[in-house]
Amino acid sequence: MNLHKLFLTSNNCYKAGKAIVPKGIMVHSTGANNPNLRRYVGPDDGLLGTASSSCWNTAKPGGKEVCVHAFIGKLKDGTNATYQTLPWNMRGWHGGGSSNNTHIGFEICEDGLSDPAYFSAIYKEAVELCVYLCKQYGMTEKDIICHCEGYKLGIASNHADVMHWFPKHGKSMDTFRTAVKARLATVSTDMATGSAVTDTSEFEPYRVKVSISNLKIRKGPGTNYAKTGKYTGKGIFTIVKEASGTGATKWGKLKSGTGWISLDYALKL
Repeated sequence: MNLHKLFLTSNNCYKAGKAIVPKGIMVHSTGANNPNLRRYVGPDDGLLGTASSSCWNTAKPGGKEVCVHAFIGKLKDGTNATYQTLPWNMRGWHGGGSSNNTHIGFEICEDGLSDPAYFSAIYKEAVELCVYLCKQYGMTEKDIICHCEGYKLGIASNHADVMHWFPKHGKSMDTFRTAVKARLATVSTDMATGSAVTDTSEFEPYRVKVSISNLKIRKGPGTNYAKTGKYTGKGIFTIVKEASGTGATKWGKLKSGTGWISLDYALKL
């Protein structure tokens, strides 16, 4: 998962700041033929591109009181990513019903609905996000629904997403939950930070080249972990685990056991 954080601080939902205890996850899709994250997320952090005039980092996007916890879509370079836009335990305005009080909601940016390559990539990204959230909040695949399922359960407004899209590519919410269940069986999580770490029994170590002398080594996968006081120095190093975490696109654990480094400053060999 390519997870980044850019809170929509100008949105009235963020300003309301009401806390919840997440008990489920609701999957949405945007309903617009625009897969670019900058359509919804801004300002530009160097990866997104210039934010659209219809970006959701405003008090009432499109005159509506709406906000979700994350978006999945394309960066300006064409690669895919997830952007967290609200704290996970903040009440979002996404379900149009009581699901706002219980569910984390995220939007998948739609394209024309017919590109199998884009769908496959964002489907996988969405599965990884749900695995990450399930591990962090003690949920299972059974706690995941889409917006239209929420409507049928009487906890969300009448929307069709995502079942107007998934079946076009041979998928459904049942196949999605099955994929999450399978990944949950192979991923461990640092519950203190929510960093999803692939089990080493499934992970193949690889080497990276570091070309800067002052790359900090930390005690865990994120800038929220303490520094060890050591640096890698320039050289070739072996990575034995990967994790998502604060402050970097991805973190890697050094084979030496000295700690974790940001893989943004390491070239995979």
